[in-house]
Amino acid sequence: MSDITLTIDDQQVQVAPGTTILEAARSVGINIPTLCWHEDLGSPAVCRVCVVEIVGMRTLQPACSYPVASNMVVSTNSPLVRKARKMAVELLLAHHPDDCLACARNLQCELQQLASDLGIRKIRFERIVRNLPLDESSPAIVRDPNKCINCRRCIEVCEKVQGVEALSMINRSFDTVVMPAFELGLADVVCALCGQCILACPTGAITERDDTSLVWKALSDPTKHVVVQTAPAIRVSLGEELGLKPGSIVTGKMVAALRRMGFDRVFDTDFTADLTIMEEGHELLQRLMGGKTLPLITSCSPGWIKYIEHFYPELLEHVSSCKSPQQMFGALAKTYYAQKANLDPADVFVVSVMPCTAKKFEAQRPEMHSSGFRDVDVVLTTRELGRMLKETGINFESLPAEDFDSPLGISTGAGAIFGATGGVMEAALRTVYEVVTGKELALEDLEFDEVRGLEGVKEATVNLSGTEVKVAVAHGLSNAKKIMDQIKSGKAPWHFVEIMCCPGGCVGGGGQPIGTVMTTRAERGSALYTADRDMKLRLSHENPAVIALYEEFLQKPLSERSHELLHTHYTPRK
Repeated sequence: MSDITLTIDDQQVQVAPGTTILEAARSVGINIPTLCWHEDLGSPAVCRVCVVEIVGMRTLQPACSYPVASNMVVSTNSPLVRKARKMAVELLLAHHPDDCLACARNLQCELQQLASDLGIRKIRFERIVRNLPLDESSPAIVRDPNKCINCRRCIEVCEKVQGVEALSMINRSFDTVVMPAFELGLADVVCALCGQCILACPTGAITERDDTSLVWKALSDPTKHVVVQTAPAIRVSLGEELGLKPGSIVTGKMVAALRRMGFDRVFDTDFTADLTIMEEGHELLQRLMGGKTLPLITSCSPGWIKYIEHFYPELLEHVSSCKSPQQMFGALAKTYYAQKANLDPADVFVVSVMPCTAKKFEAQRPEMHSSGFRDVDVVLTTRELGRMLKETGINFESLPAEDFDSPLGISTGAGAIFGATGGVMEAALRTVYEVVTGKELALEDLEFDEVRGLEGVKEATVNLSGTEVKVAVAHGLSNAKKIMDQIKSGKAPWHFVEIMCCPGGCVGGGGQPIGTVMTTRAERGSALYTADRDMKLRLSHENPAVIALYEEFLQKPLSERSHELLHTHYTPRK
């Protein structure tokens, strides 16, 4: 079908049929403001901020959802359009809390930015604030319904991308607001606590629980030995919080900054990512050879674990018993590391920096005390660490690169790619292949391209000494549902499945910088693969610190000590 020709602000534009006015305008450099529209979600067309004037039509139309037509003439900046946009935003501001300076989204709020761009300096309407109670029931996410502008983005991402439907609109007219079912707290409904709603929200209506004060308190306590671990994805996303472009690899500067903040040791979660591969890889081999429940499903993503506990509890036997790398690290920090450093485990305070809000929930699960203490004391998101670094006044870009501390800071490229969808699978295949075949993978065979990329569900078959192992990778919970339904039906052909809760994997986690969309996820994932190629060691079983850990402490993968510290169980939930 031939392109459609129309005129926008006196510019002739040619676009494909089905294109919206918003898309057509952006194709020629004309920016139409939006609020409810989202790059990855489309638009519910409710905010009316993007209205435009079309010659021959009596009313203004939303550019985000109105399709182009041949010979259409559009004005995006007429006096009527500007007046309508200002009124729409003023009406939102009239019952929005006036506390921008104290809001977690200050200077990162789309409503705030839009009001500035439209030149709004006063509000002509009576201010009526709703005074609804905060929802602080969850250990991961805080909801402030008073800041909700009813854009429905959180509902869209929760329903369409994650398939959870934890949020919906309630009431009518002025009293309409987004709430969990029956107006309960997030802790009391079916919610994966993935935080994708935070990334979608244009204001401060949904934020992560801020635990930075707990970390500052620990750092100032001379009786505490405070260690920090950083997840694989943090090294390619933290820079965005400090003004760098998406995908900037800031590993060395991040380590230097954490030392200057006062942490006694700076460690790498990639170390326990390598350890996870050792444990999970041998668990897979044990199941393959022993005729046990297949497929084996990875357990690294706490949002995914909470999802299966709610939606598919009858399939929990398929999930690996391995703790996530975060929790393995915490258990080892308060046992193996404490012994080596001659420290009282009670004085070791473990901080995690994660791209994930569900990690906050995971850290406080009652199962995560196998060290005799809470394995991980505090979890910070990428955003929280970014705020702390700004508070210190550290000039991040000028810092020299520094290395992680030993022994829990030595890692491989296989550990680094954990942060991208398909990374856990690829890392496991590298190790399982060499363990089973007894052969070294050639350099050109180290990368399993079949499990890379942002396709929702990916499949591959790997030949292990004559045995074909079928694998699948899914990211985003709506894609996980497709996998789980097939397993439930008994028709799943796979032996090993990786599922990551968040789109793109951890690079797209709910704790990542505001503005995370699929394009930034792709840039961060690509950077992790670059980091992998730059590593001297790229196979988990070749990590010398992991080898030493087994020799000195754990004995072997799946040993009694390993099961005690590194493995767990899961809880069916209503």
